[in-house]
This record gives sequence, C-alpha cells and structure tokens, in this order.
Amino acid sequence: MKILICCVMSVITIFASAFLPSSQPVNTSAQSMLLLENITNRVLYEHNADKRLPMASTTKIATAITVIENCDDLERVVKVPAKAVGVEGSSIYLEADEELKIIDLLYGLMLQSGNDCAVALALTVSGDIQKFAELMNQTAKRAGAANSNFVNPHGLHDDNHYTTARDLALIASYAMKNPVFEKIVGTKRYTMPWKGRDYDRVVLNKNKILNTFDGGDGVKTGFTKKAGRCLVSSAKRNGMRVICVVLNCGPMFEDCGALMERAFKEYSLRKVCDKNITYEVPVKEGKASVVKCAPLNDLYYPLKDGEEENINVVAHTDIEFTAPTRIGQEAGKIEVLLENHLLFEEKLFTINSVDAPSYLDRLDSVIEGWHVE
Repeated sequence: MKILICCVMSVITIFASAFLPSSQPVNTSAQSMLLLENITNRVLYEHNADKRLPMASTTKIATAITVIENCDDLERVVKVPAKAVGVEGSSIYLEADEELKIIDLLYGLMLQSGNDCAVALALTVSGDIQKFAELMNQTAKRAGAANSNFVNPHGLHDDNHYTTARDLALIASYAMKNPVFEKIVGTKRYTMPWKGRDYDRVVLNKNKILNTFDGGDGVKTGFTKKAGRCLVSSAKRNGMRVICVVLNCGPMFEDCGALMERAFKEYSLRKVCDKNITYEVPVKEGKASVVKCAPLNDLYYPLKDGEEENINVVAHTDIEFTAPTRIGQEAGKIEVLLENHLLFEEKLFTINSVDAPSYLDRLDSVIEGWHVE
C-alpha cells in the first residue's frame, strides 16, 4: 500500500462520496438494484440505482427504525387503535384495543409484514399517519437518502410514495447499525400474546435469505402489483456485511443471493489506516517542539485485490498549538483516497501532552544566555 503523508498548515476542503464509480457489469433481472458495504456505504455494484420506484413493504425498514428512534420504551404496552384493524394486505390480525408491547408490533411489522402493525405503530408514535410519514422522511434524510418520499408506513401504493435502490440501501444500512433493528430483522420466529386465546400468536419471517444464504441476517421483503417483487437483503461474513436492494425483480432471492456471493468473493474489509502511525503538529513555547497525533481507531475499507496498492493517506493540520497541550485534543484530519477518489475523512487527536516550561526551566534558560566563555 502506498502511504502518502503530507502535513500542511491549511485544511483543504474536499466534498466526496463513498460511492466510487463502478464500471463492472451487473447480471440482474431487477429494474433497479444496488449493493453496498454496511460500514462505509461503499457501493460495490449498481444498476439503474437512481430511478424513482415504488418499494412496497420494504417501506417498513424506514417505519421500524423511525419507531425505534422515537420511542423511549419499546417494552411499553399499548392498545391497538381501531384504525389499525383490517388494513388491506398482509396482517397479523390485530384486534381493536388489543394490548401488546411496541416491540411485539415491531416484530409483527418486520417478520410477517403486518400492515396493521404499521398503522398501529404510526398512530402510537405520532397519533397521525401524515405526521409519522414526516418523521420517516426525516429518518431517510439522516440516512443520506435524497430521492425518497414516504406518505404511509406500510408501502401500499401511492403515486407520491417512492424511493430509489440507492436511497433504500442507505436507509437499510443506517437501520442495520441499530442493534434493536438488527436483532428484529435477523429473527426467524417470534411469539407474542394473542388476545382471547390460550395460545400465543406466532409470526414467521418471510425473508428466505435468513435460511438459504450463508451469513444472511436481514432485512425485508415487499410486493405489490405496481412495485413488483422487492427485496432488501443483508449478509455478513468475515466481519463484512453487505446490503443488496432489488426493486421489481422476479427472482429477487436468487438475484440478491448471487450478487452478495459475488461481493464476498471479490471484496474484503482491509485496513487502510493504522492508529499506530502518528503525525506531528507544531507546538510553540513548549518543552517539545511538536505533539504527536493519530486517529482513534484503525480504519477499514472494502477493497478488491490490487486496490490496496492505490490507497493514499493524506494528513492535514491547520493547528499550531501553544503549550501546554493535553491528550485528546483535536489536531486536524486525515483523508483516505483510492487513486483520486476521496473515500472518507477521519479526525486526528493528540496522543501525548507537551508541557510549558516551568519557572525554573525559564530561569535556567536565562542563566545559560548569560554564560560567556
């Protein structure tokens, strides 16, 4: 790996994306698809990824993470609103005033794709479907989605309800970083109380990726006549998780499986910056003339064989400290580039301290200045 270290006194502002251009051909039946790595969001494969399309029940990825982020207590018991009963499409057959925990409704939402759960959760959080949709759109923006609009929590067709494969992958990637969401979508079977019955309600996960793909751990299926078959899938191997989105794709499980298998063969997470490699920042009026700094952690990025040789790490510091300095002070940043593409930036922090000279140190310096041979 080529490491280029350039310590400069002014920060060069570069706006870049983790999405490197991909010229690799993609074999897919999907109208639109995108596959990315979950930690860095590097796009590994894409096809027609910015086309706005309906996404059916994959909508519920945004629904679930919005609920999780806006509820202080997922164990809280709530009553099912009458408006949630009998919603069109898939259902777990909720009854009005049935009492369930919010977490139970989330499992019903994500495993069995309950549209009744979606409405119940939206009304529980916001009291109104439109207000909850506004929260979903805020969630999407936090995830980096720029071409999506949500008007309902379930994904039943509406001309103003749409996303792109790129946006949906970003939303899923954002959601999978939440441990509660990650646990829910990786669950194959869940039981909850069932009002008026002496046995539990059992919900089973419709996502076959969990059973058919090595490392499969999420995330959501979807289907309407307008959207076609849609799938957001996730799998993790050797510390690397990939997320694949296919929209309007007949063989959705097969396509996602083949693309994720290809990704694991062609890419792996590789260290691109070592936290033990340090950089120096000038210090004025200190016992030492420089202070050392480094990133807080080792940094990794998904790379193919051969790409590692084209990684450059560039350090920028716009600070000249005046002693004393302390450990943990921000001291600029590093940029990690693949050829000419900025992958990401990371802050640098001081890892040692530099004291200012004491009174005695200053006195000794003065005395030395008086010395005449």
